[in-house]
Amino acid sequence: MRLVQFQDAGNRRIGVELKENGDIVDLCKANPNIPNDMRSFIEGGNAMLSAAKSVVDGGGSILKRDTVKVVAPIYNPDKVLCIGMNYTDHCIEQNAPVPEVPVIFNKFPSCIIGPTDDLEYPEETKELDWEVELTIVVGKDAKKVSESEAMDYVFGYTVAHDVSARDWQLKPGCNGGQWVIGKAMDGFCPLGPAIVTKEALRDPHNLGLRCKVNGVTKQDSSTNQLIHKSAACIAFVSRFMTLKAGDLILTGTPPGVGVFRKPQEFLKKGDVVECEIDEIGKVVNKIV
Repeated sequence: MRLVQFQDAGNRRIGVELKENGDIVDLCKANPNIPNDMRSFIEGGNAMLSAAKSVVDGGGSILKRDTVKVVAPIYNPDKVLCIGMNYTDHCIEQNAPVPEVPVIFNKFPSCIIGPTDDLEYPEETKELDWEVELTIVVGKDAKKVSESEAMDYVFGYTVAHDVSARDWQLKPGCNGGQWVIGKAMDGFCPLGPAIVTKEALRDPHNLGLRCKVNGVTKQDSSTNQLIHKSAACIAFVSRFMTLKAGDLILTGTPPGVGVFRKPQEFLKKGDVVECEIDEIGKVVNKIV
C-alpha cells in the first residue's frame, strides 16, 4: 500500500496511491473513522490498515492526482533520527572508519517539507549539500527490541533528502564539532512522496537509490550496501529511547555528496535536487 497525505481545497487528508504518481483514493471521505493525519493513522495499527484496504477494494472515492497537492506523508513525528556513515563506500570517500555501531544524530519535525516544495537556502550557510536516504517509518512503540523481532516494528519506508550545511556540520571552530545545527535547519528534510508499507516492497534492503542535481547524477547506489540495516538500527536505538509510532529513521547516504568531491560542489539558488528510491518514488525540490 502506498499511503500519502494530500491537500484538497485547503484541507489535508490521507489517501492511497493506486500506483506510483497515480490517482489517489481519498480514505477520509470514504470512511469518516479514518483520521486525516498520518501519525494518527499509523497509531491505529492493523485496524486502520484494514479499513484502508476495504476502501481501496471498494473502488470509490478516487481523486485525479492533478487535482490535489501531495504533501509530506507525515509532519508530526515524535522523533526524526538519522544514521550517519552507514554506507561503507561513503566512509571510504571521507577517510573515516566503518562504524561498529550506528552513529546517531537527529533532525526535528520542523525540518520536514513536502516532496515538491521549494527549499529555502539559509543565509547562515555557504555550503549546502545533498544526501538521498531510505527512511524507516516506525509502526508501533518500541523499547529494547531485539534485532530478530525489530522488523515487526517497521510500518513502511519513504524517501528523505538529508539536506546538510557542511560548514556548520564539519568545519573546525564553526560549531564545536557538533552536527545538529548543520543537519536540522528549517526545511532540511524534504520527505515523501508516499509511505510504502513494508509488505509492498520486494526487499527494502535491495533498492536502487540516486540523487540528481539539475539532471546530473551525483549519487547512485543500492540499499544493499547499508552497513546497519533496518532491524539493527531499530534494535540499537530502542535500547536507549522509546521509538513511537510515526517516528522516522533516516538510514544514511551513499557516496557522491558534494563536500567530498574534488573539487567540492555545493548547492546554489536555482538548483533542482531529485532524490529517488526504486519502488518508493522521489522528492524534487528547487533551492530558492
